Amino acid sequence: MVTSKVPPAGAAHGHAHGVLFVFIAGVLWSTVGLGIRLIEDAVVWQILFYRSISLSVFLYIVIRMRSGESPFTQIRRVGIPAVIAGLALVAAYAGGIYAIQATSVANAMLLFATAPFMAAVLGWIVLRESVRGATWVAIVVAIAGIAIMVADKSGGVALKGSLAALGSAFGFAVFTVALRWGKSGEMLPSIFLSGLFAIVVTFVTCQSLGLSLVLSPRDGSIAMGMGVFQVGAGLILYTLGSKSLPAAELTLLSLAEVLLGPLWVWLFLGETATLNTLLGGAVLLVAIVGNALTGKRRKPPPITGP
Repeated sequence: MVTSKVPPAGAAHGHAHGVLFVFIAGVLWSTVGLGIRLIEDAVVWQILFYRSISLSVFLYIVIRMRSGESPFTQIRRVGIPAVIAGLALVAAYAGGIYAIQATSVANAMLLFATAPFMAAVLGWIVLRESVRGATWVAIVVAIAGIAIMVADKSGGVALKGSLAALGSAFGFAVFTVALRWGKSGEMLPSIFLSGLFAIVVTFVTCQSLGLSLVLSPRDGSIAMGMGVFQVGAGLILYTLGSKSLPAAELTLLSLAEVLLGPLWVWLFLGETATLNTLLGGAVLLVAIVGNALTGKRRKPPPITGP
């Protein structure tokens, strides 16, 4: 007698919740570009200072409620990898904000999406993790897409913005590899630590550059709101959702951030992308989707954004 395997109702329910949580996380992250565009006067270090304060306070409360212990206890348990992960995220945050201020949101978001490929190469070099042949092909295709995207940015602020976006993606890749090195599947303590590092770094930077830490109520509230609702809430939803989803679904759902980010600034601010960004971005998306669809059985990766 042949019987078919039917997933338990609880598993299907958990999967549906996972899809919803990860998709909402992508939607929240996709509004980062719009939030930065709405800031009138603050520069990258001022924005990051206020965003990091609200992010750190929010994550401290959430970690205490979820685990019943201090995030500092969890950080000590992971050790040096948590410190490296936190510092890498500071670079990722700063590069991401500067990129969105200096180039189009579409260009920045698409370049942010190269982080998983960078993480694959870094994991291969540092941790001796194997990389699938399909992923190497996807990396080559992604490089071609990036080349098309930056081909019309021969100099000036736009090129610096593109390079900052790639630097941000590299920071997230280092964060990902550091979590693997520390054998930690829990990302929130390291992100909490990154917020503390960012507060110190941005405070010192603002003081050395003569930048005021007093922002207008509008700029300050937007920056702090980004720390809680865009970055913090997005991370928590992603953490909850990723536990029940395979890597392919995570990758495809995370594209909501890449695709919706340019949509918001176009709808509300009328910002458009260049032809090279659209063409190169299409090539990059093909690489991401192709890599996801050929790796359905792989374990879910750590976060790759915002």
